[in-house]
Formats: sequence, structure tokens, C-alpha cells
Amino acid sequence: MRFVDIIEKKRDGLALTQEEISFWIKGYVDGSIPDYQVSALCMAIYFQGMNDDEIAWLCDEMMHSGEIIDLSDIAGIKADKHSTGGVGDKTSLSLAPMVAACGLKVAKMSGRGLGHTGGTLDKVESIDGFQVALDEEQFKKQVNEIGLAIIGQTKQLVPADKKLYSLRDVTATVDSIPLIASSIMSKKLASGSDTILLDVKFGDGAFMKTPEDAEKLARTMIAIGKKLNKDTRAMISSMDQPLGNAIGNALEVEEAIATLKNEGPEDFKELCMNAGAIMLMQGKLAENEQEARAMLQKNIDNGAALGKLVEMVKAQGGNPEQVLHPELLPKAKMQIELASKKEGYVKRLKALELGTLAMQIGAGRAVKEDTINHAVGIVLHKKDGDHVEIGDSLATIHTDQPLSDEWIDHFYDCFEMSNEKVEKAPLIYKVIE
Repeated sequence: MRFVDIIEKKRDGLALTQEEISFWIKGYVDGSIPDYQVSALCMAIYFQGMNDDEIAWLCDEMMHSGEIIDLSDIAGIKADKHSTGGVGDKTSLSLAPMVAACGLKVAKMSGRGLGHTGGTLDKVESIDGFQVALDEEQFKKQVNEIGLAIIGQTKQLVPADKKLYSLRDVTATVDSIPLIASSIMSKKLASGSDTILLDVKFGDGAFMKTPEDAEKLARTMIAIGKKLNKDTRAMISSMDQPLGNAIGNALEVEEAIATLKNEGPEDFKELCMNAGAIMLMQGKLAENEQEARAMLQKNIDNGAALGKLVEMVKAQGGNPEQVLHPELLPKAKMQIELASKKEGYVKRLKALELGTLAMQIGAGRAVKEDTINHAVGIVLHKKDGDHVEIGDSLATIHTDQPLSDEWIDHFYDCFEMSNEKVEKAPLIYKVIE
């Protein structure tokens, strides 16, 4: 088999066989197929696409390119959730304890962030001493004992995806739905859970810009899950404005804790309740959404959900006092209020630009080597549809350095105002099973 023939076949719009895809992935991982040939194939896939069988075979080969976590010795149904990411997306920090308190086992492997703010691992590391590097046995033991763990992905998990993603990033082939779907699902399937919930986001602060594109990606990933006999469902949600009010690592942890106390922003809680209900139904712990929501609310009201977060933090070496007393989390040197210069209704809030502004003051990474400042970020006080008077606080900026005039001007540009009343757009666009 010659790899140039595989490139030519896909260039001409033909479907690859399972054997050809296996030859590709095995050869790329062992170094016998060079980057420049794989780059050419990725570009051919970008333009010609792949059918459902090709995508499932690609995902399966990538999944088996490294170790696969076996969670079968953990009692009960194991659930996982993946978000395609966005600004202020701290969902796992509230959602995982909520569903774990209801009896679902959550064995979650997460990543770090590159861009506007940190990933889930960066956020939990705002808590003093929190360890994300558990080995497989520690991971499984913790999930068995307390029903919950959030750890970093091991280096042995899906090495094909690491190589392919780095290549796609520098060859303008990142936004290919077959390649995105197989990348995400290979990691989720290799992580060993029984059920997968995908939160696929669209809008200004998301990778997919329209609900139609988000739905197409979601359906592609669900098809992979079904072909590989995994209960996979998706929730399509809007990222046209930041999720919740906090953008920045410790600030988002604080907001996640507040949500577990019934004190968080309404949009963020609603997303967690929607996702939690789906996960409980996937785990056969609730028959319908109404029953599932009642279970989640009960465990928020009685403190069990917050208790689960405390248990996880304690088990992974973190300081539980920072969960019980969030004022002990890292604090920035300055809190600067930025007041509105206009009166009207917030018509649009530029999520991606707000995320970029948070990154510029240290909340995220422009390049992998950057160090994150866990304390800094933005807490919004006005969002889409809200009425604003001149002088009302739009946000509190948590920063260790004075803000430049350019930064402040850019911040004000993120708020598009209208004299007419603006209806709040729905957060959840669709749920797909």
C-alpha cells in the first residue's frame, strides 16, 4: 500500500477503506509516514469530507493508537461530558458534583486551555494543592469511593490525536468536521466512560459560528458514538455571550461554587440543570427530565452537591477551605469598576473579544509556554437584554496591573447598545439523541 495513492484517492472524492485508514494512522504514529504527506491528506479531507464509516474508522484507529482506560471495575454507570469550549465555560466544576451527588459516577479527563482563558485543569488548579496528575489506579479508586474525579489526560492516551492536531493547527485544517469529530470522540471513547454528553457551542465565542454548523458537528459525533456502541447525546448551546458572569480561573471557580449554593447566575445554572438532566437519564437514574431536575435541585438545596466538590478537592490534595470559603481563593491586586457611558439595552456582548481581553491581563495563554495568573479576569454585571443607565457598572476587572487606555476602549467596544428593548436569546438551541 502506498500513501500517495491514499492521498490521490481522497483528493478525487473517493471513500477510504478501513485498511487504508489503519495504514495511515499506524504509519503516522510510528513515523513511517511523514508530516508533509499527512498534511496533504488532511487538506484533501478538508475539501472532500468523509462519510460516516470513514469517520468512525478514523476515530477507532486514533482511539486504539495508545492506551484505553478500562473503568469496568468501577461500580455503576460511568458518565463523561465534553464541551467544545467558550468564554466563561466552567460547567464541569458545578455539573460533575451535581450529578455525582445524585449517584452517577463521573470519571472525567480534561485539558488545559490555549486562548482566552484556562481549561478545566487550569481552573481547578486555582485551588491550593489540587493535583490533576493521578495515575489510572488512583483515578479509578477515587471514582469508586466518592463518585467523582477530574484529572489531566495521560500522555499515552490517543497519541495519534496529539500528532494530528499539532499538524492541523499549522496547515489550516483545524475546522474540518470529520477531523474535529474524530479528534474529540477518540479521546472521549479512550477515557472509558459508558455515556458521553456533548455540549456543542455556537456563536461569537465558540469554534462553530452557527447553530447549523454546531448541529452538524454534534450529529457527526453522535454517529461515531452509535457505531462504536456508546450512548452519546448532544446539547447545542449558545456562546454569543460569555456563560455566567465570570471570565478567569479563580473567578470562575468562585462562580461554580456559588452555583452549587443556589447563588450563581441564572444562565449558567440553567445550562448545568439541562446537562445534568440528560446525564441522569443516560445513567438510568431518572426516567424523564422533570424527575432528573428535581433530583439535581434537591442535592443543591441539601448541600450534597457542594459536599461532593469538597470531597473531590480533598481527595486530590486541594484545600477544601477554599471551597467552603471562596474568599480564600487567589485574589488580584486591584478591582477596577468600569461604568457605562451610555444608556440603553445591551444588544450584543462580544464574547470572544471579552475572552481575549481577559487573556491580555493574564487569565489565559497566547502560546503554550505562557503562565496563567489564576487571580485575574472579568466579572460582568450587565449582559444581553439588560437595561443600563449611564454610570451603571458594566463589569469589575480583577487585575494585577493598571489597565491601559487601549484596553479600556476595547472593553467598551464589546458592548453594543440599543435604544429599543432587547429580548434575551435562548441559551439551549436543541438537544439531540
